[in-house]
Amino acid sequence: MPRFGNFKALLLSLALLPAFAFTTSAQTEQRAELIIPTTHQEQRVADRTKLYCAGYIRYQTLPHMPEIVGALEEHEQRRYADGDVVYINAGSKQGIQEGQTFQIIRPRGDLKGVHKEKHGFLGTYIQEIGQLRVFKVRADTSAAQIVFTCDEALLGDLVVPVPDRESPLERSTGVLDVFAYPTGKQTGRLMMAKDNREMVTRNEIVYIDLGSEDQVKTGDYLTIFRPLGTGNINRRDGAEMGPNRDSGFSSKSYSGGGFGSMASRAKDKNGDGRYSDKPITSREVKQHRPLMPRKIVGEMVIIDVQTRTATAIITRVAGEVHTGDWVEIQ
Repeated sequence: MPRFGNFKALLLSLALLPAFAFTTSAQTEQRAELIIPTTHQEQRVADRTKLYCAGYIRYQTLPHMPEIVGALEEHEQRRYADGDVVYINAGSKQGIQEGQTFQIIRPRGDLKGVHKEKHGFLGTYIQEIGQLRVFKVRADTSAAQIVFTCDEALLGDLVVPVPDRESPLERSTGVLDVFAYPTGKQTGRLMMAKDNREMVTRNEIVYIDLGSEDQVKTGDYLTIFRPLGTGNINRRDGAEMGPNRDSGFSSKSYSGGGFGSMASRAKDKNGDGRYSDKPITSREVKQHRPLMPRKIVGEMVIIDVQTRTATAIITRVAGEVHTGDWVEIQ
């Protein structure tokens, strides 16, 4: 009898189990309901790497500033990256405090040999290497750990305060009007691109000869363009569809009119409707045509402004973009 009683209790518990399990599953499913947010989060043009690795062209003379003069593992390596400990030649006497974060920079030389509209000195190109954080301070030296790198740091790199930058917002429109009229605003040149690139595309960093002296500011969008018929790497000036009548289209024995089937339009020299046997060339047509639309090849937005120059990131392209192209504020 005790065994039968236990078996009866077991059957009763099994009978109740499905209902209990169903209730629990329903409650769990109700609690797991997904709520999708309806607000649209605006996207930024540049992430941290783009903002703090872009580099810039500084017009003012660089002041005396601390530099990296040693490293914990300098007996084994000459280049330093995230996590490496380095030493700078400034400490408590120079106002350095534990916990401070600094930007690592490397002056690469004065800007020259570039396409530009402006005359005179434009500045010194500054490469941004990364950031370090001070954790130990002595009187004239400090120990710091590299916390963020764009490139490997070297002894001799300079240390400056971290610039305050914020990325512009992406535009919601995705169509670039390649036939847009000029705005009549300030124009300049795309002088140089990061990492010495000459052909650039979307999301790449470039430098232009417009700066704070031209009233440009961070977040300004610019159109990238070039005059119609210019900008190709390989140029074929004056190439026509076919030669004129003197190049052998007619036979020597039989005259058939002497007009080449692929030749260009013949010239009307005197404007009296009488045409010579010489074809008109494309170069001649271009010399007398009215002002033509420019060729729009892309768009950029400024992410950092210096005195005579600015750093920008390309946001949209409609064709090849390269150094030497013109830019105009939208």
